[in-house]
Amino acid sequence: MAGSVGAMDEWRRFWYLPLAASFGYATAVMYVYSMGPYIEPIQQEFGWSRAQISSGITIAAFLSALFCIPIGMLVDRVGPRPVGITGVILMCGCVALLGTATGSQGNWIFLWCLLAFSTLFVQATVWTSAVNSRFSASRGLALAITLSGASVAATIFPILATWLIELYDWRTSYMAMSGIWAVITLPFMYFCFRGAQDQSSKSSIAEVNKDELEGLTIAQGVRSPALYKLLMAGGFFAFTAIGIVVHFVPILKDSGADPLSAAGVASLIGIFSIVGRLGTGFLLDRLPSHLVGAFAFIIPIFACLLLIYDGSNPVSQAVAAAIFGLTLGSEVDVIAYLAAKYFGLKNFGALYGALVMALSLGTAFGPLGAGFIYDQYGSYVPFLVATALMMGASAVALLTLSYNPTVDKLAIQQA
Repeated sequence: MAGSVGAMDEWRRFWYLPLAASFGYATAVMYVYSMGPYIEPIQQEFGWSRAQISSGITIAAFLSALFCIPIGMLVDRVGPRPVGITGVILMCGCVALLGTATGSQGNWIFLWCLLAFSTLFVQATVWTSAVNSRFSASRGLALAITLSGASVAATIFPILATWLIELYDWRTSYMAMSGIWAVITLPFMYFCFRGAQDQSSKSSIAEVNKDELEGLTIAQGVRSPALYKLLMAGGFFAFTAIGIVVHFVPILKDSGADPLSAAGVASLIGIFSIVGRLGTGFLLDRLPSHLVGAFAFIIPIFACLLLIYDGSNPVSQAVAAAIFGLTLGSEVDVIAYLAAKYFGLKNFGALYGALVMALSLGTAFGPLGAGFIYDQYGSYVPFLVATALMMGASAVALLTLSYNPTVDKLAIQQA
């Protein structure tokens, strides 16, 4: 009952924060989910291969991964608010600059390097750090709403980009899309996005439960086995799941589906990712969190088996898409929740930044890995097998996490 009262009080006081953070997280993935509609018009104008055009995403994800820990430390030092607002401004500006591409591959890489710099300030650490500082009893659901921004982005940006390209051209579309999103998001950030760490808030840190702000030092976190288990789980998951999602339509087409049907089935991933995020957040607040995470990471094995042994069956394709969507909607939520549970909030930005680095590296190289395996074997089956094995390893890593986190042991010792 007390937990329920605590959750109600958190939502009464800070209901707006997860919503504002979700807009920020949607900004972080704007360049990913809006890319599809731009590929063909850019290819027609510049004569580039699709691999050359989409290489920008790999550049952005890889460079972002390299600086996850320093950005996390910056968030711990100055608070998430100034970092997040700066990031939204930079991201919208750099996406707009993509519309100035000259047709030189060097210029294209340079523009994406600028965009990669902007991604540092909008990564998941910024938004989850603020939400974690305000929510404890209902942290799982609050994180789920925050990270649902990615699912909303997957729905909004392809439609918005396509409409603007048809109305104007791809260059103007990049600029208009960025401007529209900045006008919508920045006021929301300014008035509603403020974590307990942000000293400009009159309510500041004293308003938060003191236990929430305790936690491991960076040195203790680095020595914690939980860090390496979460690194493995997050990295393996991102590499395989993102690789599958990016190549899902070709996987279905190779199994005999026509392009329109394949795209329709693939859209189920986005729909079920919203269900997965909210459902996982609900369960994280009520069940042992490492068990919830292990279950979420193990169910894609069944989707892989469906695609391997019954991939030509439309029903199996739809069920596999739904399963991947459920899991894709939960991975960052699970990792962020477990990081707060096992490391505390004292150095959450730095330690969670290491986990975001693993997720980013997986995102950068997973699609390339899937494409390479297909080029080598002429089939996605080997990658599906690898996905099943790596998902199983990720689930085992989460299952072996201690029921009594190190941060709880430290609190007991201090008491």
